[in-house]
Amino acid sequence: MELIPAIDLMSGKIVRLTKGKAETAKSYESQFGTPLQAAERWRDEGAGKLHIIDLDAAFSIGDNRSVIAEIAKNVSRPIQVGGGIRSYKVAEDLLKTGAAQVILGSLAFSDPTVITKIQGRFGPDSVIVALDNQDGRIMVDGWQTTTAMTVDDALDKYVKLGVQTYLITSIAQDGMLTGPDLQTLNAATMVPNVKVIAAGGIGTIGDLSALKEVGCEGAVIGKALYEGRFTLKEALSNIGV
Repeated sequence: MELIPAIDLMSGKIVRLTKGKAETAKSYESQFGTPLQAAERWRDEGAGKLHIIDLDAAFSIGDNRSVIAEIAKNVSRPIQVGGGIRSYKVAEDLLKTGAAQVILGSLAFSDPTVITKIQGRFGPDSVIVALDNQDGRIMVDGWQTTTAMTVDDALDKYVKLGVQTYLITSIAQDGMLTGPDLQTLNAATMVPNVKVIAAGGIGTIGDLSALKEVGCEGAVIGKALYEGRFTLKEALSNIGV
C-alpha cells in the first residue's frame, strides 16, 4: 500500500483542517517550514508520491498554483493535485505544470465528459475521482453541497467511464485522528477494476495496517504526520510503500 503525505495549502502555507471547515485551519509553518521544504522532507523520508490540496481554490478564495508549480519543479516525485479544479482548463494547466494526476470532485459530477477529455490528452491514470462522503452521501463544492449520490452509485458510474483510481474521504473522520471509515472503504475495494486511496481519520500505524488489510491501494496521511503521531519513516518501515 502506498503511503502519500498530504500538503494542504492555504495562503501559500501548510495547514490542516478538521472536517473540512476553513475556520479550523491550523498552520504548521513553524514546525515544517514552507510547502516546498515540507515536500522535500517527505521526499527525503521516503515518500514515493505527494498529495497536494489547494484549499483556497476549493473555497473559491484564490489559488496556490505558483506554490504547486514550485514543488513540481523542485521535488522529483509525482504529485496528485486537488481542490477547486472546476474546469478542463484548470486541470490542463496543473497537468502541464507538473502534476501527475488531478483529483476531480465537483467537476466530475457536474460534467463527466471532462474526465474522458483529460484522459484522452494525458492518459488513463491522469484522473482521480474524489468521493468525499458524509452520512453515505457524496459532497461537492468544497464539502459544502450534499448530492443524492452514494459512494456505490458513484463507483458504478465512473468505472464505466474508465476511471480506475478513487480518493475516498470520510468527512466525519477527517482531521479527527480517530480511525478511518473501514466499512465504506472495504465495500469500495470489492468493486472490480477499482483502486482505492483512503483519506480521513488516520491517527496510528494500526489504522494504516487496517487500510492495507481491507485492500486499499494507498493512504493519504495528513494530520497524523504533522501532529507527530508517527513519522513517515516509521509508517513505511511497518507498512511498506
